[in-house]
Amino acid sequence: MSYQQYPQQQAYQAGAGEPPLWAPYYGAPFPVAVRRFFKKYATFSGRASRSEYWWWVLVAAVVGIIINIITAAGGSAGATVAANGTAVPGPGATVGLVLAIIWGLATIVPSLALTVRRLHDVNVSGWLVLLGLVPFLGAIALLVLTILPSKPEGQRFDVPVA
Repeated sequence: MSYQQYPQQQAYQAGAGEPPLWAPYYGAPFPVAVRRFFKKYATFSGRASRSEYWWWVLVAAVVGIIINIITAAGGSAGATVAANGTAVPGPGATVGLVLAIIWGLATIVPSLALTVRRLHDVNVSGWLVLLGLVPFLGAIALLVLTILPSKPEGQRFDVPVA
């Protein structure tokens, strides 16, 4: 795949190793996709391939499940029942809550940026990420958009850097 609209830049040739950070990496392996996620921390321009996006979704889901397990296990140890019958989690739940807050704050900006770049690869505006604010139907619409295959017209969102 070449990018003829940028003649002054050296075009990325498929099969020539890992593409530059400004270009999407189609068929990105797991560790490379995660590394590119953190390298492009707040980059909302450009595109992201399906593999880059879905590998990160898998990582985020696994980490979320692990944090929930830590919170549940920590909350059940020393849990009590209040006089009015409500359950009071143990002190270990605070550790899980703090971990969840730290993880959420550390990954919210790059996750939004990755979703915007994925939408660009499908050749739609990154502003459609705001569909996620619509309860239930917005999440379904975003899911469908992120599953769609890449479109060559999405090259208009590329910003090549030397």
